[in-house]
Order: sequence, then structure tokens, then C-alpha cells
Amino acid sequence: MIALLEALPRQERSDLVFWAPRGGALSDATLGKVMRTLHDADVKAGGAGFVDAKTGEAAVPHGNRSAFKVWASEKAGYDWNLSEAALWHKLGNKVEQAYARTDMLDRRKAMMSDWCRCLRGDVAPKLVALLGGAA
Repeated sequence: MIALLEALPRQERSDLVFWAPRGGALSDATLGKVMRTLHDADVKAGGAGFVDAKTGEAAVPHGNRSAFKVWASEKAGYDWNLSEAALWHKLGNKVEQAYARTDMLDRRKAMMSDWCRCLRGDVAPKLVALLGGAA
């Protein structure tokens, strides 16, 4: 995955990995368009598309973020603030934010590695430990 990300074209004077062709960050509508395109292509090919199990509606980007949040907090036992930081949400009130001097990067990396294993269908080591097993 790292090699794939490193091979992506870079935008001059930007640290963004995924950037808009006209510069700056991708809009929130971009991922929605990609998801609709994938859904429509799957339906056209005879598949069911990518739908919400409860509503039957086509999946949307916010659903991915929501799925991550539920997994991190309820299934994998990660700290609420850690998963909030991974979603790039502001943590706490203005006073707490003034004292927050860490990005929790190492802990976020471990959590995202577990999330990756979850998406692949593997059992996350932290979840195994929470359930009393060995990873």
C-alpha cells in the first residue's frame, strides 16, 4: 500500500495525497460521485450495487465514516477521542484544544492497521485481546 501511495503523482507545493485536478483538496462530492459510479456499474453488471443493509439505499461516503466510528468504539474498543482524531474532528472545547499538543499519530496508525484488517475480513489483534484470546 505504501508503494502504491508513493507512486501517486504529487501536486507541486502540496502535502495532499489525493488532490483535486484544479488544485487543493478533493471536494466531499467527489467521493460521493465515485461511490455512485461504482454502485451504478455493479447494478448494470447484474450485481446488487452497494447498498445500506437497513434502508436499501445506495451507500454514501458518510456511511463509511460512520461504519469506522462504530467499529472503533464498539467493536474494537478504541478510545472515542482517538477515533474522532482519525476522522479529523476537533476534540474538546477551545481550552482543551489549546492544550492538545499531540496528533496521536502512532496510536492512530495502530488503529487504522486494525481497521484495514477488519475490512479485509481478518480479526483485529486488539479485538482478540478484548475478547480474551491471543492475537
